[in-house]
Amino acid sequence: MGHDWIEAPAPPGLASRAALEDALQRHGARLRFIGWNLQDAELTGLDLSGSAFLRCRAGRADFSSCDCTEATFIACDFNNTRWRGASLASALFQDCKLTGIQTAGARTLGLSFERCLLISAQLHGLSFRRARLNGIDFQGAELTEVDFREAVFQDCNLREANVTDARFEGADLRGADLGSLRIADVSRFKGATISKAQAASLLGGLGIRVA
Repeated sequence: MGHDWIEAPAPPGLASRAALEDALQRHGARLRFIGWNLQDAELTGLDLSGSAFLRCRAGRADFSSCDCTEATFIACDFNNTRWRGASLASALFQDCKLTGIQTAGARTLGLSFERCLLISAQLHGLSFRRARLNGIDFQGAELTEVDFREAVFQDCNLREANVTDARFEGADLRGADLGSLRIADVSRFKGATISKAQAASLLGGLGIRVA
């Protein structure tokens, strides 16, 4: 964190949109929100660019159309939040719970996740090209048309994810749990690198034994 951060004290109990707006108006600078409870808050259209959220809760909150450019989210519980049309350019989510989030229409150039739960997340069309994906749980996520070209997966989970029309050319999937795939699924990982153990597991799922 830079030296120019200003800490915004968390109000008691649930924090409203008005409390967040008041903090932004009073300080007029990059803010660090620690321990805020924004569950179910309607936050659409707010300018949160450059802000930091640490250990905050915002389950089911609506961040649609917010400007979160270069914002940082660390150890937050943001399950089932909505980010439709938001600017998440160069934003960072680290050690966050993001189950079921929706990002339709969001601007995500430079967006990164580290050690996050993205179970059942709706991430249609996002780009992770050339990203290093560490500790990401994509189980059951909607990854249709997501760009994973040249991405490196480490300790990641892709079980039951929908990867229809996703691109994996040049991706290193040796650090990903691909689960049990049907023969129709295998072609979706065309151009990717997998380990010998993964190859044996995939063939085993098709009823083929590797001697």
